[in-house]
Amino acid sequence: MSRFLNKVVLVTGASSGIGAATACLMAKEGAHLILTGRNEKNLEKISVKCFDESWNRPNIVAGDLTKEEDVERIMKTSLTFYDGIDVLINNAGIIEMGSIENTSLDQFDRLMNTNVRSMYQLTMLAVPHLIKNRGSIVNVSSVNGLRPFANVLSYNISKAAVNQLTQSIAMELASKKVRVNAVNPGVIITELQKRGGLSQEDYKKFLLRSQETHPLGRPGLAQEVAEAIAFLASDQSSFITGVTLPVDGGRHALSPR
Repeated sequence: MSRFLNKVVLVTGASSGIGAATACLMAKEGAHLILTGRNEKNLEKISVKCFDESWNRPNIVAGDLTKEEDVERIMKTSLTFYDGIDVLINNAGIIEMGSIENTSLDQFDRLMNTNVRSMYQLTMLAVPHLIKNRGSIVNVSSVNGLRPFANVLSYNISKAAVNQLTQSIAMELASKKVRVNAVNPGVIITELQKRGGLSQEDYKKFLLRSQETHPLGRPGLAQEVAEAIAFLASDQSSFITGVTLPVDGGRHALSPR
């Protein structure tokens, strides 16, 4: 397929996990890619991997999306590679453990700044170019934005905010033919939870428990989320906007028994 032939696609959080899988999938389908993330070494590895699997090597722009000046630089640099942007994939995000009894304002600010504020700023800067090209936006949210889960309070709130941000922007830009959607993954096998504080042993238990918390009986793969992102970003979903799509093995619909 060539759903993204000659389309300019900016992917945040592209150095690993869902972002990396999405980048390589879109590269195979003809996209001109710009990859951003904090880890420049990993971005280089993903760029090479995408190039090995396609005809076009992605450009990379390392930066910290929680820093306003970095977000501005990422957008400005992206526009030097290509004259415009067709697709924005807001994937960057973090998770941390914490309940109302042991969280802090610092944790709240960290999660909201990374998962929401940076997305807000980058989207704001990209929108004029997306309007020009009648492009699309896909935000990576979480099943935690649809259902509450204990001991990840700030994360839950941040992802609920991403859902509302997605639907609000979708309504604002619909008349200008820019579509805005989100995917809401369940547990996906990436480094997210370990970076959020789980030990290797606890992570193994977490994945084992996921066989019970997901009706399909397993955690998901980054590639499975990437396929959903690519669908929503492409013209195959030309009559879809304002959607928050669970990619979670049915977890969002699970009722306790």
